[in-house]
Amino acid sequence: RGFRIELGEIEAALGRHPMVSQCAVLARTDGGQETRLVAYLVGTAVPVAKLRAHLAETLPDYMVPAVFVWLDVLPLTPNGKLDRKALPVPNAPISAAVFEPPKSNTEQHIAAVWCEVLGRETVSIHDNFFDLGGHSLLIMRVHSLLMSAYPTLKIVDLFTYPRIRLLADALDQATGTPEQAQSRAGQTRGEQRRALERMRAQDRQSMRRPH
Repeated sequence: RGFRIELGEIEAALGRHPMVSQCAVLARTDGGQETRLVAYLVGTAVPVAKLRAHLAETLPDYMVPAVFVWLDVLPLTPNGKLDRKALPVPNAPISAAVFEPPKSNTEQHIAAVWCEVLGRETVSIHDNFFDLGGHSLLIMRVHSLLMSAYPTLKIVDLFTYPRIRLLADALDQATGTPEQAQSRAGQTRGEQRRALERMRAQDRQSMRRPH
């Protein structure tokens, strides 16, 4: 997609977190999924949202890994170098065990954007965007589609609140009541459709552009 990703920069940024003693980052394509960044970490486990927020302070959003895997040790070759082939495949994306559909207009608006971006028919308000296969590039698309209704929304908010319910609560508190959000969302559905059409056109142009 035209983005230059430096795995060493990501590893250096992760290594600056006080709870991370060792790390490695791979660009993986497993089971026919899109290529995604996977971070392998050794140290004291911390919430993924905090790791993403930490990385978002110094890295562009497309360089924030989609998946974080904590290990006891990093695998090494007989020569003492990192054995990247021995790093485990991350668990397959799964939905939340308890399905609860979106109810408020804000939740429904976010859910519609998620479904469009992730290519899913339904999502639960308890699902985690990244557990469903989301990654940093898709986060930027979500941000673009929600910005018209929620102009104060920052990309880092999408990393901090990766579940629909959490994000909807934060947006309602920041922008007013759910009823006010409903009015804004209704006014911007046309803009959302036009934004989707623009992004699809850009994707088609990117696929035709030689790399």
